[in-house]
Amino acid sequence: MNPISIVGAGPGALDLMTIRAQQRLKSADVLVWTDSLIPIQITKLVKDDCEKIKTSSLTLEEILLILIKKHKEGKKIVRLHDGDPCLYGAISEQICRLNDEGIEVEVVPGVSAYQATAATLGFELTVPDLTQTIILSRADGRTGKPKRESLQKLASIQSSLCLYLSARHVEEVQSILIKYYPANTPVAIAYRVTWPDEWIKVIPLTEMAKTSQEQNLIRTTLYIISPTLKIGNNRSKLYNPTHSHLFRSS
Repeated sequence: MNPISIVGAGPGALDLMTIRAQQRLKSADVLVWTDSLIPIQITKLVKDDCEKIKTSSLTLEEILLILIKKHKEGKKIVRLHDGDPCLYGAISEQICRLNDEGIEVEVVPGVSAYQATAATLGFELTVPDLTQTIILSRADGRTGKPKRESLQKLASIQSSLCLYLSARHVEEVQSILIKYYPANTPVAIAYRVTWPDEWIKVIPLTEMAKTSQEQNLIRTTLYIISPTLKIGNNRSKLYNPTHSHLFRSS
């Protein structure tokens, strides 16, 4: 039988999906998709007779029962996730359960919101002498995090910090970050990046909570806190004429 394909839809724009993702959608008999997080335009890639099942009101257990049932019927199934399914996609428990049923699973990666946001703004998140590190994380929230990954520890590095699933906790997040980053550190707030109603703004760290609340942002929001969003003359050594390497002598 065909494996179940867990496919990353990317941030929202149809042309930011991978070719493989589009191929899987076009050949699917059943589409099981997170309708609350993915634009409906993407689902139009499937065949006219493809069965579409929305999951916004379903539990993980209910979704798994559907996947197992449809697979036993010999259907070619796409489980469509927003962004990249390997980031906050809850795919581990899906894969384990499906593997227990003897069902093979493939994962098709997608462009993540942090990549789309940086590209939309035209900024690099790893700039020489500012930071060479990107951290992808989230506020502690109700689900919590390992203590070794507390926001305080992550912020103390002062790298490019990308926070998912944190809009509901923005006041607490700002109060922690401002203890470690300079108050004027740029913060990119990205709501539904690459969607038709995309909203992105770069503001100082001190305005992070206020701006979020003014825009009533509680979900589908990413924060990028990074000194690279306000760059000066920070040139990479790789392309500097004074720098030699394997393929070029100085």
